[in-house]
Amino acid sequence: MRLASSSLVAFLAAVSLAQAADGDTKRGAQLYRSCVACHSLEPGVHLSGPSLAGLWDRPAGKTTGFARYSKGLKSADFTWTAEMLFAWVADPQVVVPDTYMSFRGIEDEQQRADIVAFLKLAMAPERDKRVVEQGLLPAAFARGPRSRPLASAPDQARVTAVRHCGDSYFISTADGATTPFWEMNVRLKLDTRATGPAPGKPVVTGAGMQGDRVSVIFASVEEIKRFVEEEC
Repeated sequence: MRLASSSLVAFLAAVSLAQAADGDTKRGAQLYRSCVACHSLEPGVHLSGPSLAGLWDRPAGKTTGFARYSKGLKSADFTWTAEMLFAWVADPQVVVPDTYMSFRGIEDEQQRADIVAFLKLAMAPERDKRVVEQGLLPAAFARGPRSRPLASAPDQARVTAVRHCGDSYFISTADGATTPFWEMNVRLKLDTRATGPAPGKPVVTGAGMQGDRVSVIFASVEEIKRFVEEEC
């Protein structure tokens, strides 16, 4: 796996950044809203991408508590400076070809300068609250999406048994009901966060607008082994 030369990328990014007008944090905050589904500015809150809290001028691919970096990012030898972020938001695949980040990039140099200006503020240590206090982002956008706590799920959502037979799952819940689903419409998931289900009490949630797709969410891998049975 080839990693683009960080010195070359930094040089090219610096040239482009110098050509762009000074970034505007307010405009950058508006652009950042497209990032909130994957990134949080709250320390330690990792979504599909790592938390960005405190990463300004810190090494890439080294965030504590985040294990889903590509090999290229894990071995990257650059820090998150304005120049590197300017190159990254233009096209992450140019900076690290094997990155897992599914982002097409921003072509407009002024927009890139704007979002880098915002990130310079937001990614500094303990700045997640500052961007909210300054009215740049709503608190929910700085924090990132949060699931409703599953530990307090009602009986009709609390799973007591999962039986697989043929091409179907039969999901029993604490209200005494058992509902069949086509096996391709059932997803077995883990949620080990504090907002996940209580140990030994998996939860079933809707996963589609048709009402025929569900996710069964467990607190551990062992629970999946214990709850899911093959029986006709």
